[in-house]
Amino acid sequence: MSANITLSEAAAKRIRAIVAEEPEMGALRVAVKGGGCSGFQYDFQIVPGPAEDDEVIRRDGATVVIDPASLPFLLGCTIDFEDTLAARRFVIDNPNASSSCGCGVSFSI
Repeated sequence: MSANITLSEAAAKRIRAIVAEEPEMGALRVAVKGGGCSGFQYDFQIVPGPAEDDEVIRRDGATVVIDPASLPFLLGCTIDFEDTLAARRFVIDNPNASSSCGCGVSFSI
């Protein structure tokens, strides 16, 4: 399965900065879990590295890992990092989502 997942330059830069502060960690894990106000929600965690069956996305020295159960929900998405006066967070532009909540963390398919 070709994941076709894009990691933006801004997201890669932020992941590198976080990992630099936590040397025992090496990757951003992006997962999809049931819940949130729209049915599914994104979950972001800094982890030591990939599990054996994870999809691994790399850019400019940054690593994102996605578990097999979450991968179908994230196919074709772009993982970005937003740094504005209102928010400082990872965001996902997901072509599979039919709608999302105002905060951008919850979505439905």
